[in-house]
Amino acid sequence: MSSLHIPSPRGHKRARIEIIPLIDIMFFLLATFVMVSLSMVKSKGVPVHLPSAASGEPQDRDKFTTVTITESNEIFLNKQPITAAELPAALQKLKAENPDPRVFLNGDEKSLLGTTITVLDEVRRAGITQIAFETKPKK
Repeated sequence: MSSLHIPSPRGHKRARIEIIPLIDIMFFLLATFVMVSLSMVKSKGVPVHLPSAASGEPQDRDKFTTVTITESNEIFLNKQPITAAELPAALQKLKAENPDPRVFLNGDEKSLLGTTITVLDEVRRAGITQIAFETKPKK
């Protein structure tokens, strides 16, 4: 008896996984994660409406402390609420831990100037000389 060979309608090709679209997707995901991670800014301040300034310049955000003054004139030191009476001791502790600390004053545009000047005066009195006001760019 002879064997009868019936050809398969699918042929003899093996299934292939196309790698080019997979590589495209991987590069897209990599680029997305890189862009998102670079755009993230480490924020130690409480979210407030910053005043606009045309002459503001970006500052190095390495090892800094933020003092925030909210619209209702509450004071925060690195997102922790603090009273004006407790601020000098906290700043002295900061100065003792780091001989040359950097302080960013981050105030709401509707906060009272008197509160900001009080905080600025306490920062200077603690012997901290590297002080910057955080602003948003003017449109």
